[in-house]
Amino acid sequence: MTRNAMPEKRQPTIEPLDEAVDHVRGPTAGRLIVEYGDYECHYSRQAFREIKRVEQSLTAGIRFAFRHFPLAEIHPHAFAAAAAAEAAALQGRFWDLHELLFHRQTALEDGDLHRYAAGLGLDVALFDSDQGGAAVLGRVRRDVESGMASGEVWGTPTLFIDGVVHRGGYDAASLIKALAE
Repeated sequence: MTRNAMPEKRQPTIEPLDEAVDHVRGPTAGRLIVEYGDYECHYSRQAFREIKRVEQSLTAGIRFAFRHFPLAEIHPHAFAAAAAAEAAALQGRFWDLHELLFHRQTALEDGDLHRYAAGLGLDVALFDSDQGGAAVLGRVRRDVESGMASGEVWGTPTLFIDGVVHRGGYDAASLIKALAE
């Protein structure tokens, strides 16, 4: 068999996970799903639900990381929601607000985000200040730039499994099958 006829293992196409920066949950030994998502995107909400099903289904466990890719041109509240999630992260509550934003996807005005922060018991004054601060805006930009640099993120959600883009379905059954391969 010639070299060109041999199947090649696909190489990772995204920036590796950075434990100090990325929002990641799950066992360190688990297969890794990275999602580039948008809190105002209906399809990202569907992926959110399906990934939760996968996390609950697989006894071996998976790792999951979320990276922001707000499509602000078509979702006017997406960037503010991403910044709110990052402001919550500075107070140790990223995953709590992440879930809340997807559950209340149609209510992402500034007043809504402020109410969610208060409901989570965050220091609201600090949250408001951080939401527009350089650290939070830089963090969201970092995710967007890493998605663009991959050449694979064209919309949301875009999923990667162990660093390689997943172009199949993102329903739980398709993801479980892809993780088993």
